[in-house]
Amino acid sequence: MKPPSQTNAIDFDSAKLQRLGFGQQPPLLERPVSLAQLRQQLSLQLQTSLEPQRILGTFYREIQRLVPLDALCYQHKSSDLRLEFGQRGHHSISYSLSHEGEHLGELVFRRNQRFSEQEQGNLESLLAALLFPMRNALLYRTATQNALRDPLTGAGNRIAMDQTLQREIELSRRHLQPLSVLMLDIDHFKQVNDTHGHSTGDDVLKAVAASIKNQLRNVDMVFRYGGEEFLILLSNTCREAAAMVGERLRFAAQSEEYLADGRRILLTVSLGCSTLLPGESAESLLRRADSALYVAKREGRNRLEMAG
Repeated sequence: MKPPSQTNAIDFDSAKLQRLGFGQQPPLLERPVSLAQLRQQLSLQLQTSLEPQRILGTFYREIQRLVPLDALCYQHKSSDLRLEFGQRGHHSISYSLSHEGEHLGELVFRRNQRFSEQEQGNLESLLAALLFPMRNALLYRTATQNALRDPLTGAGNRIAMDQTLQREIELSRRHLQPLSVLMLDIDHFKQVNDTHGHSTGDDVLKAVAASIKNQLRNVDMVFRYGGEEFLILLSNTCREAAAMVGERLRFAAQSEEYLADGRRILLTVSLGCSTLLPGESAESLLRRADSALYVAKREGRNRLEMAG
């Protein structure tokens, strides 16, 4: 029989700012506190960080001084943020967090024993201390992401690409893992703009970016390289596997329905692929992918070419 699960919606319009940081002792070794004491301590502890993982980790640890838990799960879909602490339990209480109409995510408490009414009341009271810190952390996360994101397609921008590529090259060398990149270009994109207008061109760019993202793993990253070009960064991916990903992207882009004035636009993409060589620089890796892309376009487009 499926264990019972309680779901609640909670909206606190007044909660104090808060925070302090991680302690090193496990919760069971902490001195027991009253609800009022714990709320006051959380109000100091939680306000000093803008990292969702640190805020929730501290919250998860500290509230167990009053209400033992086996797990805490948090999700904020619009920020693509999901965090879990502990092991899953048989019983759960779920809360939809909001403040003045602003959705702040879903929070689930889990453990193997049922929650008493008093424990549920304590959790709801302690949640008040979490709202403002999480709201600030989500706002900061959004601002940070926007600074590294192409506003039209949602892909990473050139600043994000440069930072990420250098980091991935260093990780590739440290862990002796392959690293590949795909340079993707929309074929005859200028013709789309000239025939149907820049608004339709923007819609096509967004659709192609979405098509790319839908075909990738969570660990893969896509960046708008410029104009109608995208760079796909494939960590721990060898030459042969990267070629398979490239063909999948090419087929997916060709299968998409792109409409202008109710009529379908036939669209294809060309790709160039390169895999990191020993001692190779980021500039060289990109240059080889770009050269392979040039060959793909010269040889008739709608194809994938591998760098030598």
